[in-house]
Amino acid sequence: MQTQATYDYSVVRQFAIMTVVWGIVGMLVGVIIAAQLVWPELNVHEFLHFGRLRPLHTNAVIFAFGGCALFATSYFVVQRTCHTNLFLPKLASFTFWGWQLVILLAAITLPLGMTSGKEYAELEWPIDILIAIVWVSYAVVFFGTIAKRKTPHIYVANWFYGAFILAVALLHIVNSAAVPVSLFKSYSAYAGVQDAMIQWWYGHNAVGFFLTAGFLGMMYYFVPKQAGRPVYSYRLSVVHFWALIFTYMWAGPHHLHYTALPDWTQSVGMVFSLILLAPSWGGMINGVMTLSGAWEKLRDDPILKFLITSLSFYGMSTFEGPMMSIKTVNALSHYTDWTIGHVHSGALGWVGMISIGSIYYLLPRLYGKTGMYSTKLITWHFWIATIGIVLYIASLWIAGVMQGLMWRDTNIDGTLKWAFVESVKASYPYWIIRLLGGTLYLGGMFIMFYNMVRTIADGRAVDAPVVAPAAAH
Repeated sequence: MQTQATYDYSVVRQFAIMTVVWGIVGMLVGVIIAAQLVWPELNVHEFLHFGRLRPLHTNAVIFAFGGCALFATSYFVVQRTCHTNLFLPKLASFTFWGWQLVILLAAITLPLGMTSGKEYAELEWPIDILIAIVWVSYAVVFFGTIAKRKTPHIYVANWFYGAFILAVALLHIVNSAAVPVSLFKSYSAYAGVQDAMIQWWYGHNAVGFFLTAGFLGMMYYFVPKQAGRPVYSYRLSVVHFWALIFTYMWAGPHHLHYTALPDWTQSVGMVFSLILLAPSWGGMINGVMTLSGAWEKLRDDPILKFLITSLSFYGMSTFEGPMMSIKTVNALSHYTDWTIGHVHSGALGWVGMISIGSIYYLLPRLYGKTGMYSTKLITWHFWIATIGIVLYIASLWIAGVMQGLMWRDTNIDGTLKWAFVESVKASYPYWIIRLLGGTLYLGGMFIMFYNMVRTIADGRAVDAPVVAPAAAH
């Protein structure tokens, strides 16, 4: 008797659990460095200094928390939408253990000061090679699963996941090209302004593909699923995909306004950043309008609250980004806390909330439950996280605009009116509010961890049978 094929959920379970674990670790480091700005005496040791912990925080929340969420959801979505189990499940298992090793090595080397000095690409060359190996393996599993699909159609979520996987491979390999001089030290293969240009081509597209395209893949699967409605406009989703991936690649130079980068290159980055508003908002509207006819579900469904609120923050961040890329606005915002507020509006509001909502959707299904252990705790998590985000970003918007105005304020004779340290002193109350907001968001992650542990304890790991695709009409 032939046994029915099942989906491979074991690697999805592993990544889903580690999403929550690394979320707590990464956000805890974020709260510590926010506290160090308020109380500098917390910089107790060179290994635990702000300058060492800050890259650890960004790597942990982007690549550990965000990365695990992307692996978990993409492995789940590609199987369910292709009506087949994973291609090479042992290779998929390797991507889990390889990715955890990358994270562990980052947690050891960054506090020790082993860094290439490139933002979001700080890890040294041996770890970069490991990342490339894991990522190519990920691509083989993902695209192999699509190749053996049982349906002729490739659902739009897989287009976004696929673009994210291919683009991140290209970005990482090109930007991380380096000349090793020892086991833990290398120098970039590029120099001067070219190095800066390639770094921000990578840096902004890490935002564009790792932190946007991949999570839009989540949005196009989990929002319709949780709402019980089809995507508002499938045609718009396809237009959204092609417009977004074409435009994003060219927006990187807006990080280098008023630098040695040629002026025309800065202007190209600004123009493409402004164009980017259209596909971004097209996707956001498509996600929100999926709730047409089902708005009442928002009242009682906290998972849907996470998913739809994440789209609100996505819309807000993708309006703010193009606005900040305009040179005259950037003259005020550059190097200020406004930029940090903008980044966290996207990171906590968009990436964090869509990931949390998606993992809440996944966990019961991976452990044979009809729902999470406590719906009330999900509701608490939602409100604590939302209040935390609002406190965080509003305080830094105010601090950032104030800093920008103080730095450009002059006396009648043209000399600067304020010393830099005076802008630091004026920022202090807002940094306390930022710390409070970050602490609330972290508190929400602890609630999620408890809810997850109780859900897993009450259930048992199950692999659902592969569903045959519906017959074509």
